[in-house]
Amino acid sequence: MIDLAIEGGVWTATINRPDKANSLTAAMLGQLADIAERAGHEGARALVLTGAGRVFSAGADLEEAHAGLATSPLWERLSDAIAALPCLTIAALNGTIAGGAMGMALACDIRLSVPGARVFYPVMRLGFLPQASDVPRLRALVGPSRAAMILLSGQKIDVAEAMSWGLVDRVVETEALLPLAHSLAADSLAAAPAHAAAIKRMIWS
Repeated sequence: MIDLAIEGGVWTATINRPDKANSLTAAMLGQLADIAERAGHEGARALVLTGAGRVFSAGADLEEAHAGLATSPLWERLSDAIAALPCLTIAALNGTIAGGAMGMALACDIRLSVPGARVFYPVMRLGFLPQASDVPRLRALVGPSRAAMILLSGQKIDVAEAMSWGLVDRVVETEALLPLAHSLAADSLAAAPAHAAAIKRMIWS
């Protein structure tokens, strides 16, 4: 349910469960984490995360969430693996992103989105805590008050507002989403891997 394409150093991982709004099972989270870890070990020059269909991901599969997936260490394993990558990482949001799926996007260097997408993280309503690393990453992007709007007030943020807050970096039509993600990786692909890694460390240290 996770498709991986590797082209010229760019790894593109696609969540492919559109009939279930790309909700994530434990097996899918494990696949994504494996891909992110492999990307680090095998010298990927960029990692792009996207989804099939009209939703990036609705977060955890509800049945598995109530059976323990909501508090699984797999979420942190995935976001930590993405954040640790020495290459450019891009979340190409093909639609709405919700719940625990936010973690992988927050861990990326850049977030792109299509028009009409929404961002929400309904942990208050569902009675779960957000993943530990998600909160400081969200706060760093949007500030504490806006993080509270999302986490404490459960607000669904449309893409225009998300962009004005700094949560989304660019909005493009669906057909331009992956081409833009790949074009943004061009300079990194042209540079020495150590040079790209050094600049990335300077940005996030």
